[in-house]
Parts: sequence; structure tokens; C-alpha cells
Amino acid sequence: MAEQSIDDVLVLPQRKLVVANTDIDLRSSSQNDIFILMVQESHGSAGGRAGGSGGRKIDKVIAFSCSKGVCNRYFETLEPGKIDQFEIPYSAVAMDIVLSTGKQVVVQGLIDPDIVNNYRELTNKI
Repeated sequence: MAEQSIDDVLVLPQRKLVVANTDIDLRSSSQNDIFILMVQESHGSAGGRAGGSGGRKIDKVIAFSCSKGVCNRYFETLEPGKIDQFEIPYSAVAMDIVLSTGKQVVVQGLIDPDIVNNYRELTNKI
């Protein structure tokens, strides 16, 4: 099976948290690191975390480095021991992003260079 492009991952119906260095426009030639934390679907959670309580369980982390209009996947794990080392950003908001096709989509995420730097350092260690 071919590796999914960043566009494919971003449009998956599964809930995800997207953390990026800068605003996401995949048509742009500027450098951007993008981490995608795939949220495990929990049965019976009816789409919410009542009043913000409860937790998000991440079951996959994928990282892309984008530059000059090309995004390369440089990290991916399904291992719980590695995933648990990634701090989950609870300040995520609805965020507009632009795919390489120009199509705009809304994802849950945030722009935070500090978190991205922490994640990048972590991927180099594990």
C-alpha cells in the first residue's frame, strides 16, 4: 500500500489534532513542520468531552516537513510508548488550512512553534 500524502491524511474522516510551525497552506513554498496526532475513536463518547473534561487518546503520530511545495513524511508511530511522550495540546481550535489542490478544509489544531520544536526534538530521540 502506498504511503499517504499529507493531503490524504488531513482529509481523513478520523478526528485529528494538527500542530504546525506556521499557518498551513500546502501550496506555499515556505518551510513548515506539521505534526498530525490521530485521535482514537472511543465508543460511547457522543462526540464530546462534557464541559472539556475527559481526555483525548492519540493512537498515531505522523510528522511532515514541508518546503518548496513538497511535504515529506519523516516520522510516524503507532507505538503507545512513543505516542505517550507527545504532550497533547488541549488549546486546539478550529483552524482553516489549504491543501495542495487549493481546497480549504477545517481541522482541529494550533500554530505553536514551541510545541513543534519540542515534538521535533522528541522524534530525534525516539
